[in-house]
Amino acid sequence: MSIDESSTGGPGSVLLPAVAPEVLAEAVESLSGRLRKKLDAAIEGCAAGAVRAADGSVGVRFGEDAVVTLRPGPSGVVTEADQAVCGCLLAPRCLHRAAVLGASPIADPEEPAPPAPGPDPVPGPAATAGPGAAPGAPAASEATTWTRAAAGPPAGPGAAADAGPGTGASAASAATTWTRAATGPAAGPGAAAAAEPGRGAEGAAGGGGLTAAQVRAAAALWGAAAEALAAGVTAGGAVVQAELLRAAHTARIAGLPRAEAAALRVVRGLRAARDRSAAQRLAELTGAFRELLYTAGLLASGTPGPGLTGAVRRSYEAGGSLRVYGLCREPVLSATGYGGVATHLLGVDGAHYSVSDVRPGGLSRARGAGAASVALGGAVLDHAGLARGGLRVVGATVSPEGRLGAGRGVRATAVGGVAWGEGPTAALFSRPAAEAVAAMPAEGAEPGLLGCDVRVVGASGDHVLVRELTPGATLLRLAPAHPHPELPHAANLRRIAGHPGLVLRVLGRPDLDRAATLRPLAVGPVPGAEHSLRLPPEWLGRADLGYDRLQGAHFPGDAEGLVPQESAPAAGADPLADSPLWRVRRLLEAGVAGGRRAVAEAARGAEPAALAAALRRAGFGSAAELAAVLTAEADRRPRDAFGRLTDASAEPYAWAWLAAAAHLAAAERSLVAASWT
Repeated sequence: MSIDESSTGGPGSVLLPAVAPEVLAEAVESLSGRLRKKLDAAIEGCAAGAVRAADGSVGVRFGEDAVVTLRPGPSGVVTEADQAVCGCLLAPRCLHRAAVLGASPIADPEEPAPPAPGPDPVPGPAATAGPGAAPGAPAASEATTWTRAAAGPPAGPGAAADAGPGTGASAASAATTWTRAATGPAAGPGAAAAAEPGRGAEGAAGGGGLTAAQVRAAAALWGAAAEALAAGVTAGGAVVQAELLRAAHTARIAGLPRAEAAALRVVRGLRAARDRSAAQRLAELTGAFRELLYTAGLLASGTPGPGLTGAVRRSYEAGGSLRVYGLCREPVLSATGYGGVATHLLGVDGAHYSVSDVRPGGLSRARGAGAASVALGGAVLDHAGLARGGLRVVGATVSPEGRLGAGRGVRATAVGGVAWGEGPTAALFSRPAAEAVAAMPAEGAEPGLLGCDVRVVGASGDHVLVRELTPGATLLRLAPAHPHPELPHAANLRRIAGHPGLVLRVLGRPDLDRAATLRPLAVGPVPGAEHSLRLPPEWLGRADLGYDRLQGAHFPGDAEGLVPQESAPAAGADPLADSPLWRVRRLLEAGVAGGRRAVAEAARGAEPAALAAALRRAGFGSAAELAAVLTAEADRRPRDAFGRLTDASAEPYAWAWLAAAAHLAAAERSLVAASWT
């Protein structure tokens, strides 16, 4: 287990050890109803008084008679209930103990021990989510997985609602499928199962790939997630979080690590939002809720889809003998204090590989790891040399993501590298960027690398506007692969933006959440071009933007005829930013921030009519319908003659919210895909 430092609640809370989710959930569950109402107030500020003793235990004093003592195990995590004790008379069912546990960081059961040299090192999840990923953010490709899975089978005749300009069939299908789930009679986790004969919980347990225990655990997690969504950040205190943690632990025991990980991301996001952490983004918490509801909802219906259950740890398989060539280096910096480097490689058959060196150390580790030695099969080579050289590997072990393991039987020998555009690297730059993006698989850990030759147009904020050298190519935006100011990504792009008309070769990763945006990892001169980069020979025709710093001598002078081919204002419209879908996104985020009540308030007044009119004018009829269903469901609180709620379930509201979120993700992804063409 590891500590998620981003979820700590203040300067003193760094002293508190991480707590296993099930320990916190059990402590909250043992409280009486009266004490639960006081829990959120008790958590605030209690960590500031934490004191670490010489034996490694941490104590927090409450008044004169109560001291809570945490004694973490060898891993530094409180994993057992008896490792948290209180000296008051009500212990262990006391408010003091639950408050200290609630103020402690949440340990992540999925994350292995900190990586160290040895067989098949694996970094923490935040590091593997992609260098530049925000704390707690999902991987870049999760939107793709969501779109394809949410689309599901056709919902029947007349179900293909108009999803608006640029949206594909998957968007319309997603909207219709989830609309039926939200508005139909079976609006709960079992709705999808009931819609298909023989696919109920028992049927799934028998031949569908999921056991009855997994379906029950997923249904419990779905219910807890629905209640947390209805509460929102404002009411999503320690009690709501504890219910999610208990359901997440049950999901882990049942063998559903993906659902558990999604629940933990939601809990950490709720904590950070309630603490007003600067690292928290409402859009990220909205995405975490969407992932949790989507995963738990499908699992609860007995639908086992590919990768829906998840895996606790990567498995490395024998790769035989490989010959790989370096492409570039990429700094890795995670929110949990890990830092390092990932060097991207290309095999002679065009397969992509990587060698990672990620350990605790944060920014300083990420900056220094670019020149660290490569811990792979005894190869006498550092990452800077590997990025411009190559390796011959015997007895290779490879993860499904293409990471090369450092097992005992691996032997590696350094070989000469190849310039970009030669040998197997020629395929990276042989087709337009739009064609390469369209050919990328819809599902995966993250989008692959692509290369293109571009001409600089100018700067647009922190982006660089470029146009491919192919006839009729669209305008692209180059954005920093990692925004941290201590890494040279942004500074290098600013230098490039200052030379309109410059032609250069770019290798990067497309940002599938933004219109026609490429996040470059390395750049180089275009062979045969007169006005291109002039890099030192030892750089082998490439500059790693996360480590190498471009200087004035690397650019051609103005006197050499370097002139822009077009002006920067010719950037054109951003189809994603200019679409009225932002109104739906704002409605969904309002529901996450203020809960069901905030969405119900948005249904009153002129706002719903303006939202629907703007969406329908732009052709997003399905989005308008789903937004109307969401606001209507949020405001539906039937009561009897005595004012008591007759239907207090939050599940129909959660289905309506998920329907709108699924359609929004599909529509935005379709607009992004269209922006590349």
